[in-house]
Amino acid sequence: MSHSGHGGGMGDGPACKISMLWNWYTIDACFLSSSWHITTNGAFAATCIGVILMVILLEALRRIGKEYDEHIQRDFAARVALISNGGLAPSSAAPSCPGAASSSSSNEAVAPQTVTFRASPLQQLIRSLIHTATFGLAYIIMLLAMYYNGYVIISILIGALLGKFLCDWMTKTVVIGADGTAAVKNGGLVGGGIDEPTVCCG
Repeated sequence: MSHSGHGGGMGDGPACKISMLWNWYTIDACFLSSSWHITTNGAFAATCIGVILMVILLEALRRIGKEYDEHIQRDFAARVALISNGGLAPSSAAPSCPGAASSSSSNEAVAPQTVTFRASPLQQLIRSLIHTATFGLAYIIMLLAMYYNGYVIISILIGALLGKFLCDWMTKTVVIGADGTAAVKNGGLVGGGIDEPTVCCG
């Protein structure tokens, strides 16, 4: 099913070529709106490059979101460790960890304690902004893919390949014990590791 009756802005130019089936349109292809009307090969090449960069940016935003979450968790864990070791007074701790430094008798075994982390309003706002930007960009990429243009879809795949390669390099921290055993440290992940693929809407 093909539609080519949408004008190019003033109504007297070439019509946009839009198809709901796989196609290889270049000249007169339109994306998202009639103002994104390809009239030259150079403009189409720029569109493909732009799509590649959009997908790379999407992977970068996903990485930024993960890194920010890990950052605030590491910061919280460090403060809890200082409190539990007596390095800080309980009053200087974050309000989200009450009782993290509860005292016990030196003759008694210290009972395990559970400390719940809750992001501050500013931290949650930053997390929400990153998520919104990621979701919005992923949705735009999904809409571009729905034009079924082979060149654009190939550009999306190239962007996904480059984005994963550049923004999600997997590294792990391995803890080697005194007995020679080795274990992967939780939280020693820089770059996401084995994770879910980028879905259409982030």
